[in-house]
Amino acid sequence: MRGFGTALMHGSVSAIVAIISKQLVERHGGPRSWVFLPGLGLAIVLHSGFNHFFIAPTITTVLILVVLPVFFVAVFHFSESRTREWLGTGFDTDAELLEIINAGRASDSRIGAYLVELRERFPPATVVDMVCLLRLRLELSIRAKGILLARQAGFEVPADPDMEGRFAELKFLERSIGRTGLLAMSPLFHFSDRDLWQYHMIGKR
Repeated sequence: MRGFGTALMHGSVSAIVAIISKQLVERHGGPRSWVFLPGLGLAIVLHSGFNHFFIAPTITTVLILVVLPVFFVAVFHFSESRTREWLGTGFDTDAELLEIINAGRASDSRIGAYLVELRERFPPATVVDMVCLLRLRLELSIRAKGILLARQAGFEVPADPDMEGRFAELKFLERSIGRTGLLAMSPLFHFSDRDLWQYHMIGKR
């Protein structure tokens, strides 16, 4: 149990150093030697506290297993929201974003800069699938919103015969990209999987 806790502690404090340093680099506009000191100092304090046996090893390990995953999930969601906020500037509607992608002007925008970062971390074929997935999700969103507006105005819109094919393509692209790629893409999505399912049901009726 002590060895298991030590392994978790080492990995966790290393991640904490990286997270704090990355936040300071972004806040101050570039890497500086001192930005690593706060995270390193906190890691040293946590490491020292772990090694001084203030708490029984079993309890310490349980606390690590409970507290640190919550901390890292919170950090991930905070980072995702910050990235979405940065990407969302100038893209107030799905239609505007789709127009930019279809016109080939994404490279001149913040979303283009983000896709360039993804291209450096994923194979070219995966990045192509990512762009296709983003375009398809936007098209589904716009289609569903149009149907809702038409029905609210009293117009009956026939079911879309291509809806099943579109969602089959959506699932294929998601499997091709993989969970890690989808997590990297999450700041680009302005709507959830629940919204997509609702769009699916709207298009079938």
